[in-house]
Amino acid sequence: MSEQIWLPYCGGAPQPAELFARWNLDPILLAILLLAAALGLVRTAKYPRERTRFAAAIAVVLLLFVSPLCALTSALFAARSAHHVLLTTLMAFLLAASVPRQRLATLPGSLSVWMALSAFALWAWHAPPLYAAALSNDLVYWAMQISLLATATGFWASVRWAAPGGAIVALLTYMVQMGLLGALLSFSTSAFYAPHALTTAAWGMSPLEDQQLGGIIMWVPGAAAYLIAALARMHELLGEEREPARA
Repeated sequence: MSEQIWLPYCGGAPQPAELFARWNLDPILLAILLLAAALGLVRTAKYPRERTRFAAAIAVVLLLFVSPLCALTSALFAARSAHHVLLTTLMAFLLAASVPRQRLATLPGSLSVWMALSAFALWAWHAPPLYAAALSNDLVYWAMQISLLATATGFWASVRWAAPGGAIVALLTYMVQMGLLGALLSFSTSAFYAPHALTTAAWGMSPLEDQQLGGIIMWVPGAAAYLIAALARMHELLGEEREPARA
C-alpha cells in the first residue's frame, strides 16, 4: 500500500528532523480563526472570566491545528489520539465554560442526548473506514473535527448547567465508554488504521505499537479528565449538602 494515497489536511507524515518546521499556515484557516477570535472576544467583553476561558480555547486551537502537532497527527495515530483528547476535553470544556452561565439555559437538548451524540461521534470517527476517509479528504477531515468538537462542547455545556447528581452520572458514564474504546485499541493484536501503516517506523514504532499507545492516551489521560470533572461536581454536591447543617 502506497503512502501517497493518503492526503491528510495537515500534510504528509513528517520525519522527526523536520517536525518543528511543519507549521500549518493555511490562510483560510488562519482567517477563520482570526474572525472567530475577534467575534468571541467581543461577545465575552462584559464577562472577564469567560473572556479569559475563550482566549485559552483559541490558544488550544492554535496548538491543535497550526502548531507541528497537526503534522505529527499525519504520522502517528498516538498523536491523533492526543489531538482528539485535547479537542474533546480541554478545548470543548473551555468553549463551554466561556459561555455566560445564564445563556446555558437556551442550550437545546438534554444532557443524556449530548452525551450520546458525543460518544457516537467519538466511536464513529475511530472506525477504520471513516478514519481513513478523514485522512484522504479535507471535507471529511473537517467534518470529523467539527462534529467531535460540537458534540463535546454541547456535552460539557450540559454538564455545567445540570444538577450535580446528573452531571456526575453522565461524566462517569462518559469516562467508562472512552476508557472502553481506549482499552479496545490498547489490547488489540492487529493494527486497524491503514493511513499509518508506513508512517510510524521513522518514529521508532510499529503501526500496532503506535495504535496501542494511542489507546493508552485515550484510556488514561482522556478518561481521567471526566473523572476529575466528576469529582469536582461531587465536591460541589457535598458542599450543598453541608449548607443546611450550618444553618
